Amino acid sequence: MAMLNRVQVAQISESQPPKRAPGGWKSVKYILGNETFEKMAGMSLAANMVLYLRNMYNLDNVASIKMLMLWAAFGNILPLLGAFVADAWIGKFKTILYGSIASLLGMGVLTLTAAVPEMTPTHCRPGESNCEQPKAWQIAFLHLSLGLTAIGGGGIKPCNISFGADQFDTTTEKGKRQLGSFFNWYFFLFTVAIIFSLTAVVYIQTNVSWFLGFAVPTACFVVSITLFLIGRHTYVLVRPQGSIISDLVKVVVASFRKKNLTISNNGQTPFYDFTPPAPAKRLVRTTRLSFLDKAALITNMNELNDLGNPQNGWRLTSVQTVEHLKCILTSLPVLLTGVGCFIAMDQPATFGILQAIQMDRKVGTHFQVPPAWVKLSKMLTLSIWVLLYEKVFIPLTRKYSKKDRRLTVKQRLDIGIIFSIVSMVASGLVEKKRRELALGNGTNSFVSPMPVWYLILPFSLAGLVEAFAGITLMEHLTTSWPEIMRTVAGGIFFLTMSISSYVNTIIIAFIKSVTGGNGNSAWLEGSDFNKNRLDYYFYTIAALGLVNFVYFQLFAKHYLSSTPLVVYDSESQNDVVEMNEIA
Repeated sequence: MAMLNRVQVAQISESQPPKRAPGGWKSVKYILGNETFEKMAGMSLAANMVLYLRNMYNLDNVASIKMLMLWAAFGNILPLLGAFVADAWIGKFKTILYGSIASLLGMGVLTLTAAVPEMTPTHCRPGESNCEQPKAWQIAFLHLSLGLTAIGGGGIKPCNISFGADQFDTTTEKGKRQLGSFFNWYFFLFTVAIIFSLTAVVYIQTNVSWFLGFAVPTACFVVSITLFLIGRHTYVLVRPQGSIISDLVKVVVASFRKKNLTISNNGQTPFYDFTPPAPAKRLVRTTRLSFLDKAALITNMNELNDLGNPQNGWRLTSVQTVEHLKCILTSLPVLLTGVGCFIAMDQPATFGILQAIQMDRKVGTHFQVPPAWVKLSKMLTLSIWVLLYEKVFIPLTRKYSKKDRRLTVKQRLDIGIIFSIVSMVASGLVEKKRRELALGNGTNSFVSPMPVWYLILPFSLAGLVEAFAGITLMEHLTTSWPEIMRTVAGGIFFLTMSISSYVNTIIIAFIKSVTGGNGNSAWLEGSDFNKNRLDYYFYTIAALGLVNFVYFQLFAKHYLSSTPLVVYDSESQNDVVEMNEIA
């Protein structure tokens, strides 16, 4: 038992519990304010970027979309690195702050490309085919600006939600309810920010100047950083306790090194474990993915030092770390479902805007709707659903059932997948009709007489995909994983979005390659959808959505059973491994 006591003392002395209670909504209001203005800036950049690349850099439709998707994919991979930095070294507060500064610098460089004519190629005239392509140094400055904003997002994305969640005491029922509302209000304000970006800022970019249109989001970043710093004295700051990402890699290595060992079924096998310091809870060892348990298997006393800690973390890890990795691996089938949903959800931001260019956007005789405005229907649908869910559905169920009932994760994902299929079918039907009207009567008009308002239906359906799949996946990861993994959960969520962008790029390249052979015109190429079959592309994504639905029903949904991903120990102090068993 002496060894056991040394283990407990060592682990408790490594980190001290927070000195004050969670900040609650007093702190969260500054975090939400920071995030709202940050999203106003970020979405003002992303909302119209495909048009900026097409009009200012003379890139064709497919080239513009590929660059946009690769930028999005790169920006969604970096959150894992941001999570590592936050957990291992500087904490969430500084990671968000430094990320915001990097994004501000990136917006500044992009604004410079719009302000100085020499930084972009000579603009194409309407109908001109042989357009000047951007020079290497011009593309380099463009990549610098996009790279800085991606790096900034890598620090902000994995930390903002988890930093907000840190402000609530989730050991109480009140704190859990507040956390659930926080997720919905986060996405609601996110949508409000997008609506601002898609109306005021997009109008300025389209009808006034790109320079002013990028200067506004640059100012938004300044406001975002200012709000974040104003609330710094109210935040609960969880000290970095080492990166869980590197610890997870150690589990893989340690379990592989001990792959030939066997675990006894009589319960006498000694495992290394400890009780984490408050407020973290100790996890109980589960039986799933039991081959990973070998990483925590103690083979002899030489694996421990005098304080009872592992001599080499690459040979021996704790049960706690093993269970963390199990959480991630168990969630992978569900995350794969999310990839399928995100592919459909992202279409309005790319092909949808370019569709709008070739539709009748006139309102009256003097005004044309900016192409990116059609994305408003997606965001408004998402906002309306969040308000109805929070303010109507939940209060009604509470009133009549006397319980706080919410739709389950499985129910919401079922609905989200179905909407992903329906939205792509609707997109295909709208595109088919748009193209027929443009080519009707032998006119071959670039702009179809079909009103742009027909895009509202597929865009709104895409908003429901985000409402039922995007929000649900983020909530599932953040609430079902241990609190110490919240930052990683944010990184994994955005990694899922990154994978969807890469997969979408591969699908586009594959379709262009397969359908463009033998002298035939590819479904996707050039800058005129009238010469393409974009509707076939949408139907292809819908077919993949159907495959995703079958996959979820037959396989992935079983990983959303009533059995929790983690099991907490109610008597943690009494369940530390009895080291004297092997003394």
